[in-house]
Amino acid sequence: MASPTLDAERARPYALALFRIVIGLLFACHGAASVFGVLGGTMGGGSIPAGTWPGWYAAVIQLVGGILVLSGLFTRPAALISSGSMAYAYFSVHQSHALLPLQNGGEAAVMYCWAFLLLVFTGPGALALDQLLGARRTDRPAAESQRETVTA
Repeated sequence: MASPTLDAERARPYALALFRIVIGLLFACHGAASVFGVLGGTMGGGSIPAGTWPGWYAAVIQLVGGILVLSGLFTRPAALISSGSMAYAYFSVHQSHALLPLQNGGEAAVMYCWAFLLLVFTGPGALALDQLLGARRTDRPAAESQRETVTA
């Protein structure tokens, strides 16, 4: 019988993948709502006018970063940029109203910031396109070296 610790270790990459997928989906939906006005749009409905600083650029980062994190493609760089975007949002929008996130309405920004920062250090987990593309890149040189061995 396997130990609970061993089972937890085997499940870890899949739990991390589920975490990444959920965070990425929620972030992408938030960005889609702001850029396209779907899913209820931004606060008060509608979308953010294109090119508006910083809201529209933040929304594009949310949409693209969320999709990349969701799919597990360029996970670490996308998570780093998304984390920084949320840190900027917290300190530029929320912090001036009160000290704590619960008091200033910045809970979502803080949670996204730390969730994405965690993904920067842990990586995407299982079921990520990063791994699929990485496997293809490592297979190609091996196949080429085999061809060279055969032709030599």
